[in-house]
Amino acid sequence: MNTIVDSFEKIKLKISSLKPVKPVNIIAVSKTFPLDHINPLIKHGHLHFGENKVQEAIAKWSDSKKENPTIQLHMIGKLQSNKAKDAVKLFDYIHSVDNQKLADALSKHQLNLNKKLNYFIQVNIGNEIQKSGIPVSELESFYNYCVNEINLKILGLMIIPPVDENAEKYFKSLAELNKTLALEHTSMGMSSDYMDAVKCGSTFVRIGSSIFGSRLKP
Repeated sequence: MNTIVDSFEKIKLKISSLKPVKPVNIIAVSKTFPLDHINPLIKHGHLHFGENKVQEAIAKWSDSKKENPTIQLHMIGKLQSNKAKDAVKLFDYIHSVDNQKLADALSKHQLNLNKKLNYFIQVNIGNEIQKSGIPVSELESFYNYCVNEINLKILGLMIIPPVDENAEKYFKSLAELNKTLALEHTSMGMSSDYMDAVKCGSTFVRIGSSIFGSRLKP
């Protein structure tokens, strides 16, 4: 078995050993890796892939998605509102809705392009100045705006917890916030902490290096 596929299957086994209540979707974070490095996993039948730059994703995935429309592409990085139109054209999920200007742009472009994407609201749960995300104090009003006023399909909440801190406590906090909004899904957990995230109910984990190996330099 290919090394990448083998690593992926081992991660699936580790997740299933936790007996999660809801199915867990593994987003194979393919940013910076060329398509020929990713292809073994596509051929294996995996469908969920994550990118964090719109232009890189367009160059890499446009043809593949035409050939295989079942591939589900996730935008997991910071998204500027001026890239929203291109993102709506290519992606199926946006995990980083973090301000009203971006939300408005996404709503406008999905209407114009007759597409309905799946969205996560990124929450700045650690109140970090340098990090994107909606402050917890503004979350409910922002969620209501997205759903009731601009018709975004919000699946759940997303976080990138503070580095070098106990990620699990942030995962638990996000799970509680998700419950207060009666949302189905959470996007939390990466290569270093996905098991803790799954224990806290994560339904989308974003895993790159544990599948593909060390990240290539851009």
